Amino acid sequence: MDDYDPPSEPPVILHQDADLLLVDKPSGLLSVPGKGAHLADCLLARLEAAFSGVLLVHRLDRDTSGVMVFAMNRRAQRHLGMQFERRHCSKSYIARVVGCVAGEEGVIDLPLIADWPNRPKQMVDFERGKAARTGWKVLEREAAATRMRLLPETGRSHQLRVHMRELGHPILGDPLYAEGAARHAERLMLHAEALTLRHPDGGKHVTFRAKCPI
Repeated sequence: MDDYDPPSEPPVILHQDADLLLVDKPSGLLSVPGKGAHLADCLLARLEAAFSGVLLVHRLDRDTSGVMVFAMNRRAQRHLGMQFERRHCSKSYIARVVGCVAGEEGVIDLPLIADWPNRPKQMVDFERGKAARTGWKVLEREAAATRMRLLPETGRSHQLRVHMRELGHPILGDPLYAEGAARHAERLMLHAEALTLRHPDGGKHVTFRAKCPI
């Protein structure tokens, strides 16, 4: 990641209260610091400088944009962490993928494991992999691409990116799983559009959205 050049504009705040901070993470910005001083700039560090006590709950890949939730206290962090662990929150992504996807909707059920010789890549492994399921729906077909809504039921590393590659339609701009011209889009065409969770104060279901830029 020697070419790390994160966007300079501040992240858009979607919502803030005593327990929650919702942010629209820009593409190209790490969620948390990487190894080395040149990777210190990240969304968490920027938020810590602006919001006292903010705590990490989950992550998005560097090149994925969209909704991230942070906790404003330890109680809320535990509450949210349990929701992610038990899959009590739901996430919706928008992606633009290579080619024309056949069919209108479906589910990809392929277990994933780290591809250790090629880290940070992940791969399908039916013997050792952890369960990974992704629902998908076609939104629009373009001349050489398809716009899709992706609904992950699990939260494995690179899950959507690997599953789309396995479907035969890697996400445009993916430097790890796309090939040829498809990997040279202006950015990874993956956006976390919406996140639904239970509010730590009272348990009411709430949904937060970030406008899709792709």
